[in-house]
Amino acid sequence: MTTVPFGVRLAAAVDARGPLCAGIDPHPALLEAWGLGVDAAGVERFARTAAEALGQVCSVVKPQSAFFERFGSAGVATLERTVADLRAAGALVLLDVKRGDIGSTSQAYADAYLDPAAPLAVDAVTVSPFLGFGSLEPFVTTARRHGGGLFVLARTSNPEAPQVQAAVREGRSVAATVLDELRALNADAAPHGSFGAVVGATIDGADAAAGESLDIGGPLLAPGVGAQGGTLEDVRRIFGAAAPAVLPASSREILAAGPDVAALRAAAVAVGEPFRALRDGTAPR
Repeated sequence: MTTVPFGVRLAAAVDARGPLCAGIDPHPALLEAWGLGVDAAGVERFARTAAEALGQVCSVVKPQSAFFERFGSAGVATLERTVADLRAAGALVLLDVKRGDIGSTSQAYADAYLDPAAPLAVDAVTVSPFLGFGSLEPFVTTARRHGGGLFVLARTSNPEAPQVQAAVREGRSVAATVLDELRALNADAAPHGSFGAVVGATIDGADAAAGESLDIGGPLLAPGVGAQGGTLEDVRRIFGAAAPAVLPASSREILAAGPDVAALRAAAVAVGEPFRALRDGTAPR
């Protein structure tokens, strides 16, 4: 891993390939749809085929760790090889792990994913701030040291989220407070910071951060594009002026085109193109 900040590397990758973040989620239903077994061998065939297809056309690829971990050491070994395949193809790898803990345990997680000496070293990870944003300090420090990135859960689209994320303390929602913290971390970065937020592409736009700007000086990961219902218009509605910083994340809509490699690539290009035009200011309104 390079010590060039993740935000700098991400900006270059998005300029070259567009903003799409394609997921690799070896869900049982997708394995079966591809004619594969719901087992470690099926996951390996699925993941490495997806990596071959997506690693050359997407700026960011996001494997979902849980779908590998459920098969134990064989699944984790496949995840390691998939990460290596993606990075060799020029994609940045965002590992979707949603880790969050305190002290030495938080540091151990950070070392597992952001230390270039680790077997599962990636470019960025998803993390949870709901033990208090300060609990993420080991991740922040390790990311800065090694040029890695974080995507911090802020306002997710699952129906249970508002119970915590929309809760208000001292006049600020939890989601807005998370965005404030990220804005501070990215304050001196150029062209973009390395610390991003996760904001769902299917939420009520007025609820994202108590009506305030979503511009945090860093990337905004927007899961839910495609099969989960998120559209280009949703991204415009929710993110407003911050839309050019959005990485639309899509998994099932793209992966459903498999197992043919060419069809997977074509699906990724088709899903990503409107968002590339949005970022470049050329998308029709």
